[in-house]
Amino acid sequence: MSFRLISQHDIPAYQVLLHDAYQATTQLGIHFAAATVDREQINQHIDANAVYVFTKKNELVSTLSIRFPWGNNPGPYGLPHLGWFATSTKYKGQGYGNQLWNWVEQQILIMQLKLPAVTLGTAANHPWLANAYIKKGFKPIGQADLTDDHTTIYFEKILNHKSYTEWKKRSTR
Repeated sequence: MSFRLISQHDIPAYQVLLHDAYQATTQLGIHFAAATVDREQINQHIDANAVYVFTKKNELVSTLSIRFPWGNNPGPYGLPHLGWFATSTKYKGQGYGNQLWNWVEQQILIMQLKLPAVTLGTAANHPWLANAYIKKGFKPIGQADLTDDHTTIYFEKILNHKSYTEWKKRSTR
């Protein structure tokens, strides 16, 4: 088992993983872009974002992306923004998604990027995602109506309180 950045070689399997994992959300009437993303959109996503995967015996098990404020699809608060979190239904409920999430948070967001905080968004009408993010330490900070089928709730998690306070002072000038 390993954690790594995605490669161009992974695109076909990545597309299958996203479509598979997001079907349950689509069945709820919530349409996230990852559920129907095509290969060109995946190429653009990989080129502009840090996309991490968890593999087991060379099979993509789980994925999590970091969108950057300077990228082609920034989050709304000037911080890196997490998205396209998915785990193959074959491995659902086995903790692999949480392992990837925790690794990205500790090794990439905190240790490597030294971020003050990170944001993410999810559908307000999703039955369990908001609570899952709250359990991971995220707090709601806003919302927006971006699509016809749901209101997006935005969450923030402070990763380093000292640098967060300094960043907030600078960002409000």
